[in-house]
Amino acid sequence: MGMKEALKNLRTDYNLTQEEMAKKLMISGQAISRWENGETEPNIETLKMLSKAFNISINTLLGTPRALICQVCGMPLEEDVYISKDESGHFNENFCKWCFTDGKHQYNKANFDELIEVCVKNMLQLNPKYSEQQVRIMLKEKLPKLKYWQEKSVHSE
Repeated sequence: MGMKEALKNLRTDYNLTQEEMAKKLMISGQAISRWENGETEPNIETLKMLSKAFNISINTLLGTPRALICQVCGMPLEEDVYISKDESGHFNENFCKWCFTDGKHQYNKANFDELIEVCVKNMLQLNPKYSEQQVRIMLKEKLPKLKYWQEKSVHSE
């Protein structure tokens, strides 16, 4: 699904006319029409406004062009309800809501092993075909390759 479809679906999911949506966003109804026809697309500031007003990630507004994963625990962020938000209420598509809460990272180098334990427990509940040892080995190999763990500030905490 592309952006024009995502925007139209958003509007219709909220049972809004183009004019009602435009009023909510303080823009022209013509802009909404042009987005839905694929003539133009909202700029980044308008995408942020749409994201906050309708509690939807920018990735979803863009038609879900890329698969998102939490850069701390590796969890797929397939639904907006799993994506964290920053202090201003905007989605932070780099992290799940469990690893980044209230504007703060919940894990750092000092509690990396704690994160492994939480992830092992959750993964075994979701997919019991793997052994605890297999899951632990996979996580210890995969997690350090994620962006969050690659940042120097994380390793120095």
